[in-house]
Parts: sequence; structure tokens; C-alpha cells
Amino acid sequence: MTMRILMAITYFKPYVSGLTVYAERLSTALVAQGHKVTILTSQFEPQLPTLEMFKGIRIVRVPVASRVSKAVLMPSYPAVALRLLREHDVVNLHLPQPESAALAGIARYVARRPIIVTYHCDLTLPKSLVNRAIDQAAFANNWLTGTLADAVVAYTNDYADHSRLLSRFPEKRRIIPPPVTIPTPNPVGVAALRSRLALQDEKVIGFAARFATEKGVEVLLDALPRIRAELGDVRVLFAGPNKDVIGEDAYQARLRPRIEALGSAWAFLGTLTQQQLADLYSICDVMVLPSINSTESFGMVQVEAMATGTPVCASNLPGVRVPVQTTGMGAVVPIGDAQSLARAVIEVVRNRGLYVRSREEIETLFSVERTVREYTALYASLIRKQAPTVADGVAV
Repeated sequence: MTMRILMAITYFKPYVSGLTVYAERLSTALVAQGHKVTILTSQFEPQLPTLEMFKGIRIVRVPVASRVSKAVLMPSYPAVALRLLREHDVVNLHLPQPESAALAGIARYVARRPIIVTYHCDLTLPKSLVNRAIDQAAFANNWLTGTLADAVVAYTNDYADHSRLLSRFPEKRRIIPPPVTIPTPNPVGVAALRSRLALQDEKVIGFAARFATEKGVEVLLDALPRIRAELGDVRVLFAGPNKDVIGEDAYQARLRPRIEALGSAWAFLGTLTQQQLADLYSICDVMVLPSINSTESFGMVQVEAMATGTPVCASNLPGVRVPVQTTGMGAVVPIGDAQSLARAVIEVVRNRGLYVRSREEIETLFSVERTVREYTALYASLIRKQAPTVADGVAV
């Protein structure tokens, strides 16, 4: 059964986040199976084309009239959305997404298409009266979207049970592990990376993320003095966007002086390809994911690292702790506790062999193939329920 799937997400390539990586991997794998996928997203930078093909995926970007932090205003969005909904069999909304309730309403009552919500994380903002109002508005939008949806997908039961939103839709909940994939490390690339960074006998701590508040960069900074005192020379290699991350200017400005004071002990590598990430993971003694709030719901990078043989120290957050707890490949540490993170890193680095599992073990638990198989079954069941008559392999 060939399906026409509309994915709706506020930001997509070239913006990089766990959410965009998830949507790209899922869409690419669906296209590889012969399905047709369109990404409905924002033209968050004016130089981006409004229509683009990428790896067989059609990307439709709606012009942005204005922006408040990460939220965008797109006056033409409803009209574009209705046109695309009528061309597709099912819509998959990726939340958080401010425009999701409007899109779900159009899908439910006008286009009459089945709706799947993939809920990536709760929104967590700094405490203030303004942010409290934003938080309440976002929750109301997400709740209405979930009410209109036929199914709500979460990464893990652990996160869903603790989520303010997901816990309200137990009858619609579907648990589908995120799409994790990573190439095997390339020995030539690994050698080139070690040479470029002039690595000798230092212990290497990896950190793969956007330079954003919820990632807990300061927790690692606070842990480093003790780690260095115990392990000697240590290098932190940070992969991911670290400049001009939308909404993170103040956070980056506050921490950069501390990072610059570390000199060569901290290196920003920028956004890497999947092969480059695999090569990076393989030279790390340990990866860290010291996230501090529920904006982080899983952390696919930690599973990627595990698949290349590198253990992880992750925060004891719902969802985030699941990969380590499931595989035994690392340590879970209290949220925001720098001294506990330091102790865990020291323990894992000194006894690394006790924590390493085979790639095969990791891939039996987390893989793109498993994710796509479960999504396609969900899409197909809802399309058949909505339109039992099937002609030419497409629900009508």
C-alpha cells in the first residue's frame, strides 16, 4: 500500500535539532519504501526556497511574516495546509508546534484526514510571568491538537507517564522508539580527526547537541575540575550548532567566557555529517548528556554513541534515562548534579570495558527499520479506518 504522508513541523532543514533529525530520518526511510512524503514547514530564513526536493522528500516552506523567539507567524499557512492535506492520505504533526491545533482542525473538519501526533517533548521555559502565559498557551494548543488526533506517538512509556500532556491521552498513546541510525566508524576518518585535533593520550569526553539551555552545558563545565583532577588531561569535543542558535543568545553569552578559559581543552566541531559523528563517537572515552529539563525527552545521540561502542553518562530525566537503563551501557546521574556527573564520568572511563555492548545488541532495541515498520503500520491502519475502500494501492 503506497501512502501519501504529510509531515508538519515548524522547523526543518537546514535547522538542526533532535526533532528535525527525527523527521528527516523517518521521511527518508518512508520514501525509500516507495511512499510519498511532503514536509510542511516554515521559511524561517528568507533565502530558503519555498519549494525544494531533498532525498526524495518534497519540502514546502511557508513564508514567515514575523517571529517571537522560536514561534513564527505565517498568515498563508491555513490555505497552504488545506491544499496539501487534500493531496495526502494522512497527516503527521510533530509537536511542539504552535500552528498544530489549527492544522489539526483543518485536517479533522475540512479535509477529513486521519491525524497522528508525534510528541517530542514538553515545553520548559525559564520562570517569569510572560513565560508562564506562553507555557499555558502552548499547553492549550498541544492539548487541543491531541484531542483532535487519532493517535499520539511518544518515544517511551517512561516519558509519556511523566509528561503533563501525554499522560492525558492514555487511550491514544502509541510507543514507537525514535529512528536511530549511525554508520560504522571509518578508520581513515577517525585517524584524520585525531590528527586534526592533535589528540595524544588525553581522555576524550564527547557532547553532541545544540548549544541550548536544556542541554545542561554548565553542568559539564562545573564537573570538569574534578574530572581533570582525577583523570589528568581531558578534552571535551562538542559537536552541533554552537552559534546563532535561535532563542539561545543569552545562554551562550553567559557560558562562552568559561569555555574560552579552558583553551584547547574544549573544542567546538560544529554540525557534523552522520559519518563524521560516527568517527567522533569512536574516539571518545565517554559521551555525556547532562540535560536539565523535560524539553529533552530521549537523546538519540546517546544511542548513536552506544552503537559505535561508546558508553554514556545521562541525566535521570524521564525518557533520557531509558537508553542507559535498557542497555546498561553507561550511568544515570541526578539532574543538574555536577559532582555526580564527575563521579560517573570517572567511573565509566576507568572501567570502560564493563559498560560496552555490541552494535548488534543496540540495534535490536533501536533502529530506523523498527521505527518505520511501526509507523507504517499505524498510518495504514488509520487510513483504512478513515477510508475503507482502497484503489490502486492508495486509500481513497
